[in-house]
Amino acid sequence: MASDPKIHQFEEVATHNKTKDCWLIISGKVYDVSSFMDDHPGGDEVLISATGKDATNDFEDVGHSDSAREMMDKYYIGDIDPSTVPRKRAYIPPQQPAYNQDKTPEFIIKILQILVPLLILGLAFAVRHYTKKE
Repeated sequence: MASDPKIHQFEEVATHNKTKDCWLIISGKVYDVSSFMDDHPGGDEVLISATGKDATNDFEDVGHSDSAREMMDKYYIGDIDPSTVPRKRAYIPPQQPAYNQDKTPEFIIKILQILVPLLILGLAFAVRHYTKKE
C-alpha cells in the first residue's frame, strides 16, 4: 500500500462498472479488480453487480477466506471519500390498509366458512340416509 493513498470520489468509482474496467468499494477502500475478473471463483457477474455502491456487505456476507483478503492488497488503488458516498435510503414501510373498525363483514365470513361445510356434510348424510335401501 502507498504511504499517501489517493482519495477517490464516489462518482468516479461508480463509472468503472465494466468487465474490462471494474472498481469496487470495500470497507472504505477502492480496489481495481479488472485484472481479477476472469479468475474470480464466483464469476465476473458477481463483481459487476457490486459496482456503483459500497460492496462491503456483499463481500462480508460471502465469508471470504484469509487468503482472499490478503489478495486484495495487490488490487488496492486508494480510499473513498466518505462524504461522496450516498447515504443508504431509509426504509419506507409499505402502506397498510385502513383499520376496519366494523368487524361485522369479517365475522360473517368466518361463520360462513364453518357453517357451509357443515351444511354440505349434513346434506350428504341426509341424502345417504333417505336413499339407502333397507
